[in-house]
Parts: sequence; C-alpha cells; structure tokens
Amino acid sequence: MKKYALEIIGVGIGSVAGWLYWKYIGCTSGSCPITSNPLHSSLYGAGMGGLLFGMFKKENK
Repeated sequence: MKKYALEIIGVGIGSVAGWLYWKYIGCTSGSCPITSNPLHSSLYGAGMGGLLFGMFKKENK
C-alpha cells in the first residue's frame, strides 16, 4: 500500500478535480461525452490524477 501511496493520492485529488470541473465548467447541453456526466468527469480526473502523480515516483535500482 505504501508503494502506491502517491498514485492513490493522485486518484483522490483527480476525482475531486474532475467533479469540480463538471460542477463549475462542465457541458450543460449533454453533447460533451466526458464533462456532461459527473461520474465520467470524476473517473477521467481520477485516471489523469493517478497518471500525473505516478510520474513523480522514484524508481529503486
């Protein structure tokens, strides 16, 4: 669990950021596939957050 702590934090922050994006900026017409639905927006944000925070993990050699 400690090994993936940075990715887990990134997923949490990303999902909150995705939901906030849907809440304040998202697409109201429903034609946007990601930002028209809070679940899709949160999942997309979680994925991006996990990938972004995973870039900063140090590799052991």
